[in-house]
Parts: sequence; structure tokens; C-alpha cells
Amino acid sequence: KMRGLYPVVLFLIFVCSFRGTFSKKIRWCTVSDAEQRKCAELAKALVAVLPPASVAAFGRLSCIKTFSTTQCIDKIRGNVADIVTLDAGEVYSAVKQFGLTVIAKELYPEGGCILSVAVVRNSSLDIRNLQGHKSCHSGVRWTAGWSLPLGFLLSRNLLNWSKEHPLSQADVSNFFSASCVPGAGAMASPLCALCQGEKSYIRHQNQHCETSHNEPFYGSQGALRCLKNRAGDVAFVDHLALESIDERERDEFRLLCADGTQAPLSHYRTCNLGRGPGGGVVTRGNFRKAAHKFLTNELFGNEGKERQRFQLFNSSIYGKKDLLFRDVTEKLHVLANSADVSQVLGLDYVALLKGLGHEGSSLEDSVVRWCCISHAEQKKCEQWALSIKSDPLVCVTAASMRDCIEKIKKDEVDAVSLDATHSFIAGKCGLVPVVTEYYESKQCSFSAVLPSVVGVAVTKRSSKNLFIGNLGGRRSCQGHMYSPAGWLLPYRHTLSLEHNSSSACDPNKVYSEVFWKGCLPGSQGNLCKVCMGGTGEAATKRCADHHNERYYGNMGALRCLIGDPSGKSFGDVAFLEQHNLQSNIHSLSSSGWSEGWTSSDFELLCADGRRAPLSEWQNCNLGVVPPNAVMTRPVLTARVYDFLMKSQETLSANAEFKLFESQQYGESDLLFKDATQCLVHTSHMDYRSILGEEFYTHAETVFNCTHSDTLKFCNQDVCRMF
Repeated sequence: KMRGLYPVVLFLIFVCSFRGTFSKKIRWCTVSDAEQRKCAELAKALVAVLPPASVAAFGRLSCIKTFSTTQCIDKIRGNVADIVTLDAGEVYSAVKQFGLTVIAKELYPEGGCILSVAVVRNSSLDIRNLQGHKSCHSGVRWTAGWSLPLGFLLSRNLLNWSKEHPLSQADVSNFFSASCVPGAGAMASPLCALCQGEKSYIRHQNQHCETSHNEPFYGSQGALRCLKNRAGDVAFVDHLALESIDERERDEFRLLCADGTQAPLSHYRTCNLGRGPGGGVVTRGNFRKAAHKFLTNELFGNEGKERQRFQLFNSSIYGKKDLLFRDVTEKLHVLANSADVSQVLGLDYVALLKGLGHEGSSLEDSVVRWCCISHAEQKKCEQWALSIKSDPLVCVTAASMRDCIEKIKKDEVDAVSLDATHSFIAGKCGLVPVVTEYYESKQCSFSAVLPSVVGVAVTKRSSKNLFIGNLGGRRSCQGHMYSPAGWLLPYRHTLSLEHNSSSACDPNKVYSEVFWKGCLPGSQGNLCKVCMGGTGEAATKRCADHHNERYYGNMGALRCLIGDPSGKSFGDVAFLEQHNLQSNIHSLSSSGWSEGWTSSDFELLCADGRRAPLSEWQNCNLGVVPPNAVMTRPVLTARVYDFLMKSQETLSANAEFKLFESQQYGESDLLFKDATQCLVHTSHMDYRSILGEEFYTHAETVFNCTHSDTLKFCNQDVCRMF
């Protein structure tokens, strides 16, 4: 676990023993003459303020000059240097590809993260028409200058990437007419066309397009300089760099917002391309322990005792900015030994970097990993994989819809179709919609109004004394935890005389108070006592939150209402979706669950206290349920969409496998709702628009007072947790 925020040193002293010598030194890697001078002044300051015994024990600071941050990583790996501060994107590469370890993070006035912003001078530009223009980037693989903006462009389908080659080689260099992306020279020389560093055939003397202050357009300050000099049309930088723009010049520049508009520089909090972690300090793994052992007191930081002698986070006297550390850094946070790079940089950011190919190509890049939540779904998914002719499909089992969301977040699976409530949770977790299930056969294409279904309350016709309003002490059948029809909608209505729709906003509390017992898969206590569990290949404990629990979902709630084949374990009222109710009743006999049931054996409980035949569901229901949506990580939207469209086209003529049918697997609504006619493109919409304002507001109110482990997991904020 991370250590909490505590006063930390603003400089780390490492002990490194050289073979064959008795001297001890800390070797800081620098990337320019200016940074070398600042490092040398720091070395002098350390000697001046530390007692001789401490200098002898801790060692002197030595400054190792290189021509780029890439060479710094090589020198630290080779035990020629010991430590350097890098952008978060380079930190990830240093850790995952080169075996280094991150030991500290920079903390800024607003936390440990930065926002990526696109800055322009041209009032006619917007984020959607950048193709063919000239771009300035802080550095290749840098958070604000590369990863976040490219991830944004990919997620909005503004930039195409075939993955047949690294992202930089063709797609980006063809998208922009010319660029300066320091560090990209080895990958795609056109991305260095605008850079102005001196060129040399001698490697260590070349300064053109290097990640070094000797390249005038390096870093966020350099990218802004590229824009100010009119070399480029747009600069991708972090929001911290905006402070350096003089007040007299600020009106000349504008930010490009995600919705296609422009905004003043001061609006960076709402007008940006995403958020990611700030800079970090890396070293070799065997230095981590030494760093923790030999921490010194604050000396040269903003609150340091010796800040008058030397200012660690100020580079102005050296004629450059951001030397050794970002000048806006307030302090460093030294990380615990157990800190994993995913914890330090955040799951969203790590997933983005993997999606952009920062770890190189892998088998995962050529497959789509679909999340399944039961034995039946796994069987159907595997049949899907055998039936398609598009990209390979891998079926991964999870414990629940909530588990699917977490696995997508952790880059363990790629996509899943979620009901409206889980889509709300996924959206809050940073996932985005790709396609939406479409339930009307008349027009299988996108329209302004997406077809929905309704939630209904069903009882047996023979249960004469049941109505909405007198359900207290009864037994409930409720689909599963967080299901829109089984969990979110019913509590809004007056279920019993003791409960009215204005009482507690936590549905779980309402149901546990109203019902004697029930089956709400994924719940606990009395609301699990009617559940049955699973048997055979689908064996599972009672009340599991997936189809292996025989009372899970719409079909399960219907089974629960009539009871198991032995006539035991039944409920009095079932809350479910109307869309496949008739076919599920029919399947009771065909599946061997229970014979002789017809639609006339059931009635609806209306919100106004009436009862009605099943055919009157349009006027007797508990509310509208928005359509299911396929959700994924933003960087994968194009790949998942292409896979689904190819799959849908291939399977439309396949008589053996139907993507939107589930009864042959003994269940209903596996992978997708059985009512689905097709999948329509909605990645241009946000999840809030798909859910609709009424449902979204209702869900937000509920989750403000209902605990969710998934939302808690997703809300771990690496930007403020240190």
C-alpha cells in the first residue's frame, strides 16, 4: 500500500559503491548544459550545508551529462548514472521495458497530475479539424504532449491506426503535415521536421529532435515556443506550462476543447484532452532501499531550511525552465517499497499506454477479449469465437458485471455489454460506449431516440391479494444487484404501507425492510434466502451475481416466481424487464424447468395499485430502462467497433449461431439482450446521453447514498492520494 502524505525530503541521497574505489557518489543524470550547471550548484550547496561526517557517509553529488533522457535511462541501467526525473510516459517505459524503478513523484499545487491541453493561435481551428496542420509536442510518449492527445484522437475516431506498425511511423506523421516531437527521430523522422536543435552526425553532439533542453522545442515550454514562433499550428502541452505565458500575450492563444469549441487559457480545467500523472524520479532497483535509508531533511525545497542558498524547484537563473524537476513542483513524495507502477501512474493511464503500444506489440493487440459472467455465457462466447471471420475473440470469465468493469479498467478484458445501471457505473469509471443495442426491427440504424424497454412487476394470477402498496412481508425475485428493472426502479414506488417512494434512497435498505426474504443475486442476508445457486457445470454458491445462480436475471426472476421444479424456493413478486417475458414463459416448459405455465397465469402489478394482463405492459410498468451499451477503454473504441461490425455482418447470414439468441444455452440475455435486433454506433455519444437525463440523475442520486465497491475501486485517485 502507498504511504500517506507526509513531509518528505526534497532531495534524495543515494549511496553507491564503485568497484575498485572507496569513494561514494550520487550520480544525477542531466540532459543539457543548463541542467548540468544547476546540478553542479546543487552539489556545491550539499557540501556547504552538510557536516563533513555526513558528506563522507552519504557521498558527494556527481552530475553525469548526456544528450537525452533516453541515454539517461541507458546509463542508469548500466550503472554509469543513478537517478533522473522523467515525464510519466518515460517513467512507464523505464520501469516496464528497462527494469528501472520509480521512487518518487512530483507534487504540484493541485496534486500529482497534469492536464493535457491543445493550444492554438488560429481561431478557426478545432480539435476535429487538425488533420493536415503542423503540430508541436512536448516529447514522444510524454503524457500531455503525446499519449493523452493521441488517445483522445483515437477514441473519437479522428485518427486511424491499423496497428500493423507503431503508432508514430505513419498514422501520426500522415495526420499532421509536419511536427516536432522530441525523441521521435528514431521512430519516424517526419515527426522531427519542425524541430530546431543543431544536427550532427556524431551521436552525442546531435541536438536535433532530442529529449534535451538543447532542442529549443523540447518539453512543454519548448512546444509552446514552437507555437509562439509560428512553426506549428497547435501545441500539445500540460496545463502547468500555461502559467509561463505572459499576461500581455494570453489573449493571443486559445484552448481546443473536446466538444469542438475553443476557450480561454484559464478554462483548462474544463477544456482539456484528459488527465494523467506528473513526473517521477527513477533509479535502479537496488537503490530503492538505499534511498529510503538515507533520506535527509528538507533542505532546498519551497519550505527547506537552506532554500536561500539553493532553490531546487527554480531554474530561472540558468536561463531555462524545468531543470532537474518541474519548476512548479511543490514537493516530492517518496514512494513505498511496495508501490507498483500501476498504482503510481494509475490504471487508466497504464491501460492507455498499453493501448498505444508503449510495451511493443503483443498477442493482445490482435484480439478482442470479451467478458463473460457465467458458464452459459462462456459457452455462447466460445461459439461466437468459432463462428466469426473477423479479428480473434477471446472469452474471459468474470464473477459479475461489476467484476467485468474492474477487469476492463485493469486491462484484463476489453469489452462487455452492460445494462443501464452498470453502464452508469462504467462511465463513472472512465469507460466509454462503443455501440448500443437496438431493439426495434423497423429501423436498425442510429436515431436521435434510442429504443428502450420497461421494467415490470409480475405476480401469479392466483396470488389475488398482491398489489403495489401491500408487498410488505412478501418474498421478492429481483434479477440481480444493480439491474435497472430488478433493483433501481422498484424502490421508487410505494411497495408497502410502511414504505413510500420518498423514504430511504438506498434500494438495498428499502428491500431489506419491505420484504420478508427474497432473491437478489449479488446481495446478502434475507435477500439471498430464496436463491438456489447452481448445479453441475454451472455449480455456484447461492445468490451469486451471474447466470450460474438459477434465479439470476430476467429468466431467473421468472423461475423464482414459480419456484424450483420441486415446488420449493419461490417468491411472490418478480421485478424484471418486459422485453422477453413471453418467450421466457414459453421456455419454462421447453427447458424442462416447469410445465403448463402460460401468459394467462401471470399478471402485472401497476404503479397505481391496479393489476393488469401482461399485454398491457405499456400502461402498467415501473419505468423506462435505457438500452444496454457495449463499454470499453477509450483507446479501444475503434478496434472494438470494427470487430463488432465485422462480426455482426458475418453472423447475419449464419444460420447456426445467432448473436442475439440465448435459449439454446438454457438461459436468456446472454452477452446481449435477446430482444436486440442489431448494434448501432454510439461512440460519438457519452454514456450520459445514452442513458438519458432522467435515468442518469436517478442513478446518481442512488449511488450518492449507496455503497459500491466498484465505484470505490475506480475512484482511487492517483492525482491526490499521495
